Amino acid sequence: MATQLPDDFKCPISLEIMSDPVILPSGHTFDRASIQRWLDAGHRTCPITKLPLPEHPCLIPNHALRSLISNYALVAPSKSQPYPQPQTLISALTSPSSPLETKLNSLAQLVRLTKHDSALRRKLTEWGAAPAVLKCVDSDDSNLQEKALSLLLNLSLDDDNKVGLVAEGAINRVVKVLRLGSPDCRAIAATVITSLAVVEVNKATIGAYPDAIQALVWLLISGKGREKKEAATALYAICSFADNRRRAIDCGAVPILIGLLDSGLERPIEVLGLLVKCKEGREEMMKKALFRSDERRSFGDLYGVNGRREREDKAIHFELGSDSERQSCYRMNRKK
Repeated sequence: MATQLPDDFKCPISLEIMSDPVILPSGHTFDRASIQRWLDAGHRTCPITKLPLPEHPCLIPNHALRSLISNYALVAPSKSQPYPQPQTLISALTSPSSPLETKLNSLAQLVRLTKHDSALRRKLTEWGAAPAVLKCVDSDDSNLQEKALSLLLNLSLDDDNKVGLVAEGAINRVVKVLRLGSPDCRAIAATVITSLAVVEVNKATIGAYPDAIQALVWLLISGKGREKKEAATALYAICSFADNRRRAIDCGAVPILIGLLDSGLERPIEVLGLLVKCKEGREEMMKKALFRSDERRSFGDLYGVNGRREREDKAIHFELGSDSERQSCYRMNRKK
């Protein structure tokens, strides 16, 4: 039979085991998230004694009780250690007076809870988690921003959430991170773009958003290994939408992708395989002399490809060489 945790370990408001116990001026202890929600609602009395509290009551950490709960948890069976309710964790994010440590802890727990639970991901959006998470994505603290992006990525894994997250303003926040975030944050932000772009309507929305494609192209230039890989994958996802191919070309994607062909990454040649499907893309590739009609040179000749990359190379080679008018235009350009 599972050992029951003492009732003194439970918050009088939520009736859950306290993860961050704090003491009110009245002398009673509550879980920080629960009492903060009580105070944010405008209450200025102790929930237990009903005695008045100061306008800005001080919440004193109850280190002794927190330590006791932690030590007790080491020997108590896992069944008696329930996770905090997700609504409680969301409240900690929305409270303007929640300390940074509390928000980091709440985000970390929500990331863990939503990683494999699609039902919870849908519930969290229904409970209004998206605005709270996006506000954390805007944070100047890189740790808070990274955890918020990880949670945003988890929420975006559920198809029912993808359009709603874009409507809540996710693209604006993510594009800003692509420009100004830490390397890890930029990589996660690009992955969020890839996830959101699974839904066709989002491809058009993302591509039309000012600087979205430009930010991904910029990341191909300035980013490190993981950033480049995720940026190329995001471009591949959104460039399956025809209008976005022209936008990527206008942002200078072709020469940058060509420069990445010998980087060992798979995605650059796959993105080029999409861009070659439009006239502007073919013209850009011809300008770079990647295909010569007289010598039959292709990506494979210049950079060496195999397996999947070889198939992409052949597709690009076919697109560039299948139209005699394109070839004539290319020969004229070479003579200039």
